[in-house]
Amino acid sequence: MPESSPETHVIDFRAAEQLLAARDPRGAIQLLDSVITAHPENTAARLLRARAFFLAAQLRPAELEFQIVLEREPDNAFAHFALGRTLERADRSEEALRHFRLAAALEPRPEFIEAARFARETGDGEHDSGDPDHDPE
Repeated sequence: MPESSPETHVIDFRAAEQLLAARDPRGAIQLLDSVITAHPENTAARLLRARAFFLAAQLRPAELEFQIVLEREPDNAFAHFALGRTLERADRSEEALRHFRLAAALEPRPEFIEAARFARETGDGEHDSGDPDHDPE
């Protein structure tokens, strides 16, 4: 196995982005595991891995990764939105609502506002108009 270097980690990160775009979250997770092992402080890699976990329906690991991102970047509106979607899928709609509201307050994008409004109005968390695999940026 070739030796890891900062260059191979960048290549792995970019390849993981492509795998996620191609709807291969498990492949992306495998590549990102080595990147995060080498660079645990890399928030971008953690956010990408959280999205991959979400797409792979691994909700608990997704939740944990989004929480790490938010510990480091509490003003990351997308991470709040994505964590809200993760909690919503796990039938934890009250917790999800808090993160939808924070996302909408931090960055009033239509999808963030809609998620906060829908969750508040229905309270049942059965809204599925967006997912964290698609970063609105």
